[in-house]
Amino acid sequence: MHNIHEIIGIIAGILAISGYIPYVISILKGKTRPDRATWFIWSIVGGLLAFSYLATGDPKAIWLPLGYFFGPFITFILSIFYGYSKWSRLDTICVAVTFFSVIPWILSKNAELTLIINVILDATGAIPTLVKTYREPDTEDLTAWIIFAIANTLQLFAITEWNNISVSYPVYLFFLAGGMVLLILRGKINQPKVKV
Repeated sequence: MHNIHEIIGIIAGILAISGYIPYVISILKGKTRPDRATWFIWSIVGGLLAFSYLATGDPKAIWLPLGYFFGPFITFILSIFYGYSKWSRLDTICVAVTFFSVIPWILSKNAELTLIINVILDATGAIPTLVKTYREPDTEDLTAWIIFAIANTLQLFAITEWNNISVSYPVYLFFLAGGMVLLILRGKINQPKVKV
């Protein structure tokens, strides 16, 4: 019999994956323009995080990390064709930091250190999208990010051991998705009203 934490974790994982449905549709319609650097970093780091989380984290809460591995990979592929056309110095710096930071991940035998490094790498990948969304909030899909925020909130309720370093990943994801929702909403609120 599954316990409530595992059920919540599975629901969070399903929501995380389903959040990519409106996101992909929005990309294909040309409304959302994903930042290539972010999704490239997230597709690499997503895989590393999922495996690290599996090794150190609560197995009942693994579904969200798996969802955040497959979703970014698909989004990165789409970003090659439909992504944000501007490649900035910030994008280059974030990709370089990611590659150099992968070295300690490979060399480390400590699963907790690996998880911390991966969270830092993921946050580095988030920077270009956060900056882009702050400047051009209409380049991101609100529906998808609300779904991600709900999934990340539910994931917090799937955690059974809060004294483990593995909670850093779901807590980080909670703040990231919440921040993205706020940035997109800020853009919608600040849009000039069209007079009829």
